[in-house]
Amino acid sequence: MAIYHLEAKVVSRGTGRSAVAASAYLSCSKILNDYDGVQHDYTRKKGLVWQEVFLPEFAPSEWKERGVLWNAVEENEKTKDSRLAREFVVALPIELSEAQWEKLLSDFISDTFVADGMCADVAIHDPYPPGHNPHAHIMLTVRPLDEKGNWQYKTQKEYLCVKNGEEQGFTADEFKIAQTEGWEKQYQYKVGRKKVYLPHSEAENHGYERASKHPKSTKFGRQNPIAERWNSEEQLVEWRKAWADVTNCYLERYGHDERIDHRSHADRGLTEQPTIHEGMVARALEKKGVISDRCEINRQIRADNQMLRELKAQVEKLAQAVKNSIPVIAETMETIRNHMIFTQYHLLHNEMQKEVIHDWMNHFNPILNKYNTVKKQLKGMFGKYYDYHRRDIAANEVDYLNVEDPDVFSHRAWELEYQRKQEVRRNQPTRTKKRSHDMEL
Repeated sequence: MAIYHLEAKVVSRGTGRSAVAASAYLSCSKILNDYDGVQHDYTRKKGLVWQEVFLPEFAPSEWKERGVLWNAVEENEKTKDSRLAREFVVALPIELSEAQWEKLLSDFISDTFVADGMCADVAIHDPYPPGHNPHAHIMLTVRPLDEKGNWQYKTQKEYLCVKNGEEQGFTADEFKIAQTEGWEKQYQYKVGRKKVYLPHSEAENHGYERASKHPKSTKFGRQNPIAERWNSEEQLVEWRKAWADVTNCYLERYGHDERIDHRSHADRGLTEQPTIHEGMVARALEKKGVISDRCEINRQIRADNQMLRELKAQVEKLAQAVKNSIPVIAETMETIRNHMIFTQYHLLHNEMQKEVIHDWMNHFNPILNKYNTVKKQLKGMFGKYYDYHRRDIAANEVDYLNVEDPDVFSHRAWELEYQRKQEVRRNQPTRTKKRSHDMEL
């Protein structure tokens, strides 16, 4: 499985390292360091697969030999803590062959470093057992080259000069021109018990004594713009991304699905803890049966990550179960919602019907009251003779209560007709009277 690993280092005299020694190690060769006279021999080292030196356009052709190249670097750097080279260690994908590794590194170094003016020394290591840990060492120069193949400066002394109360920084070459324009360097002078930076003309007028021969300057000088860009964090991120891009391109070209990512776990949103670099010393101790702290830490990290992956799998399983049950819950809730809407509609309909019935009752109540009044009057007049037949007659008579014509129904006329019939019956011959409740009115 392809993994991403790009380790950036600096070869510096300040840490006791040598560019010649580092080159001899990565190339498994023997090189003499002219700077200190030490010969570095790594010819017995095994695992070297491929090595090459890449030069930019303006570099001397003799630098194709790595011994000449890095001795030239050692000679040009004068200080005891000089930065001599930049080194990258990259992991190679095991899915690719050795020839593909060589092509991958050649394209990456040529397009990323050599095209930007760096000299590159590269070697592929595949230590025993083969395929276990294939990786490459890339050494790069830290000084830019000019068009004549000469080393450019990394930093220049920058003097802080004054003119009419204004302060400005100049390099040595720039100061030659600025001096003709009236700019002066500042030196420390004794002013009473204090030391003050003053231009020479002002100090001479006051008769001050110079306290130091070194002019005032910026702390770190003026960096070469190219070297400053190479040393930036932004440039390192671009190099890391370039390695991931070219590796993924080769994996895709040769039909592999694996991909690598240059981003950190935090940038990728991963919660797993990354392992630390163990190194060959720790692995050698582990082979001898001695527990290495670094290896033990990595074992604990792997165990913790495994537990985290199991927990995440369980959470995903529960989430999937919830996801599958959501449609059922949603359908049930929708059914309940429909029932609630239907019930609400019925309640609203009943309420409306109630209002309609109330309106009808208000309309018919006066008529019903009239009917009840007439009913009571008839019942009071006829008493027990008020039977169903009379009620029917009374009901028919009540039907005419609302008509406009008073001659259709008159209570007085009805009463007179009733008295006439009673008079006729009294005048008839005397006979046995028979009680009947079916007397015709």
